[in-house]
Amino acid sequence: MAEKLAPEKRHVFLHNGQKVFEWDQTLEEVDIYINLPPNVHSKLFYCKIQSKHIELGIKGNPPFLNHDLSSPVKTDSSFWTLEDDIMHITLNKRDKGQTWASPILGQGQLDAYSSDLEQKRLMLQRFQEENPGFDFSQAQFSGNCPDPRTFMGGIRTD
Repeated sequence: MAEKLAPEKRHVFLHNGQKVFEWDQTLEEVDIYINLPPNVHSKLFYCKIQSKHIELGIKGNPPFLNHDLSSPVKTDSSFWTLEDDIMHITLNKRDKGQTWASPILGQGQLDAYSSDLEQKRLMLQRFQEENPGFDFSQAQFSGNCPDPRTFMGGIRTD
């Protein structure tokens, strides 16, 4: 049932009409997907994940991304992999349930409508996680959605 509440599609961050990366999120993670340039050996790519900053690129060249993150992450459980010409970066949110409007601070923010949809989806994920015997995939909110981090005493950590 939880997979029914997974992101339906990735968000795309464009700069000057070109795709920089795609991304999505869950209660606990933000995933970034970057298409890699062809004919570059995989050992030349690097990615440095810090609590509030990310830098990645090809060794010996200026970084492709060198930006502050929208919110802090847990560096010990964040990681990156190369899969089929895609760099997949998994950032583990320090504040579980926080809705990110973009992985990169001040860049490619979701519009208010998309941000509201994300918050509703994450709230339903929280309900599903806390009540595994129920199916919330068809549930809907009328009006404003509460913040998944703080609603009814906040997210349980047990």
